[in-house]
Amino acid sequence: MTLPLSSSSPDELPRVEWLDTNDLGGGATATVAGASTRRYHGLLVAALAPPVARRVVVAKLTETLWLSDGQRADLDTQTWAGGAVSPEGFRHLTAFRREVFAVWEFAALGIRLRRTVVCPAGENTTLVLYEVLEAPARFTLDLTPLLADRDIHALAVANAVLDPRVHEAGPDTWRGNCYGVVDWFVRVPGAAWVPDPQWHYGFDYPDERARGLEDREDLFAPGRFSVQLQAGQRLGVTLSTTNPAGRDAFALADKEARRRRQLLESATTDAATDAPARLERALLLAADQFVVRRGRAGKSIIAGYPWFADWGRDALISLPGLLLHTGRADEARLVLDTFLSARRDGLLPNNFPDQPGADVGYNAVDSALWAFVALHHYARLAPDPEPFLRKQLPALLDILTHYQLGTHFGIHADPADHLITVGAPGVQLTWMDAKLGEWIVTARLGKVVEINALWYNAQLIYADLLRRLGADPDGAAAHWAAQAELTRAAFVTQFWNEERQCLYDYIDGRFRSASIRPNQLFAVSLPHPVLSGPKAKAVVRVVEEQLLTPRGLRTLAPGHPDYKPFYQGDQYHRDAAYHQGTVWAWLLGPFCDALVRTRGEAGRKRARQLLLGLLPHIEQEGIIGSISEVFDATAPHRARGCPAQAWSVGEVLRAWRLVAG
Repeated sequence: MTLPLSSSSPDELPRVEWLDTNDLGGGATATVAGASTRRYHGLLVAALAPPVARRVVVAKLTETLWLSDGQRADLDTQTWAGGAVSPEGFRHLTAFRREVFAVWEFAALGIRLRRTVVCPAGENTTLVLYEVLEAPARFTLDLTPLLADRDIHALAVANAVLDPRVHEAGPDTWRGNCYGVVDWFVRVPGAAWVPDPQWHYGFDYPDERARGLEDREDLFAPGRFSVQLQAGQRLGVTLSTTNPAGRDAFALADKEARRRRQLLESATTDAATDAPARLERALLLAADQFVVRRGRAGKSIIAGYPWFADWGRDALISLPGLLLHTGRADEARLVLDTFLSARRDGLLPNNFPDQPGADVGYNAVDSALWAFVALHHYARLAPDPEPFLRKQLPALLDILTHYQLGTHFGIHADPADHLITVGAPGVQLTWMDAKLGEWIVTARLGKVVEINALWYNAQLIYADLLRRLGADPDGAAAHWAAQAELTRAAFVTQFWNEERQCLYDYIDGRFRSASIRPNQLFAVSLPHPVLSGPKAKAVVRVVEEQLLTPRGLRTLAPGHPDYKPFYQGDQYHRDAAYHQGTVWAWLLGPFCDALVRTRGEAGRKRARQLLLGLLPHIEQEGIIGSISEVFDATAPHRARGCPAQAWSVGEVLRAWRLVAG
């Protein structure tokens, strides 16, 4: 896809970002214009304990063109404290496209230069490839690495502790180590190294300021690489945490390009330019970015870039779209094993921590239940799924038993009606999990609508698997199916809101929340719908009329006293709006399921239209080629939150495969 630069003013360019990842949780990301506007932007972001312990090692690589008569042109762009923009390299940017890699073209001083950035899978390495398309004569390219070498969530400040020394580490290769944490290497074939150690003060990060966070950083430049080039030449620069001496950057890029093109082989159409093909190709490439290694042999799914680690519910909701609908069942199995093997007393992790050794969070009532749904899709789509399914039966029974009898956070089945109830004041347990101090913004205790729709599905999916695998000598399948029917009957009786013709969001004692929220949709969209017929159609109609937007579903209907139309400001104001109207793209997945289930072919056409409507966002907003986490609840529905979100991409891709045919 090509970004239409002619329609974007220089003031708008820094809002558009690019991302390349490395299968470890790290990679490279910045704005298309070149400016770093977030603390998370970096050219070499290394995951030292994949997929976490991430560090922005090399923040930027500035580029300056020199002619023999002293004329110069800077290709970098940066904003500084006080609002100054210098240099203004975006003025030389003539084209940008995001295909298997991010590619820029620049024109300055009669020189046309193409730059490509590649992060090969499986290593903390970034390749920066230059091709001289035109040049009137030989010229000099100066490259200056700007170092941060700090945790991705931190900011660097000029200090006397940093080690400024740079050593030769092989042919055309130099090594440094700022703080004794990790070596960094840069290889620039044919270049001369010019030491010039100095701090650059006051980098300005407006996206951090907009989030109410610190917005200034100092970066260290140890010197510059200077190389002579002419028309037709190529230069492959390698930045890495391991010594790249002797490795050819272009050969590494070719290998990675072949891997990524294989991802596109699962596309349903060979066309490359029409809207459906552009949508599908973008989703297939974006899906790959979230699949990461965990430890030596495991796999997981990063919830979002550039700041999230791996979260249980996000991974399990994303998994069918990211992996099963893309023909990557082996990796799906590894991800499922990662989370199921980490269960504790029937609960699956809410999240793994950003730093190794920190405590795993288990405060999620739904993560374990989403595992059943993911396994349902695995059973349908994976080749030869039975051995892995059979292996997981004890884990599934363990989860069901703990949910039925009781586990942490007050999670248990009410013996009177077999509905799951939760009760842990001060702990956020559902996906609507914003918390400010001791304030749970969307406190949903008692019997929660989507949790009980998932509970119903978990019981039936387990019963289905027992029958399929011939693992039911004691009639356990019939037992759990009967228990599921008790859940269904109580659900319909207790959650149906006759006045509004939809479902209550949660029931806490005698209180029934009549807030119009998207959570009721799961009673229709999941593999085993709790509702059918007129009630199911009524739920979809209410959600469509009050919550649907071109970018996803609102989390609360306009007109409610708690409704917030914008997701912006500091953490307090953002969290206060997170599930109080803010639009979530991932909810388009279940909405499309519900449309098809209740309206047949007409619903399929409507869903297809909605998904294609995301193409302008994917191609021109947020991180190019991906889908943002959230959007404002009112037009123009500006993209907010994490600019590349796993379940946004996964659920849109899964839904697209449902309706594309």
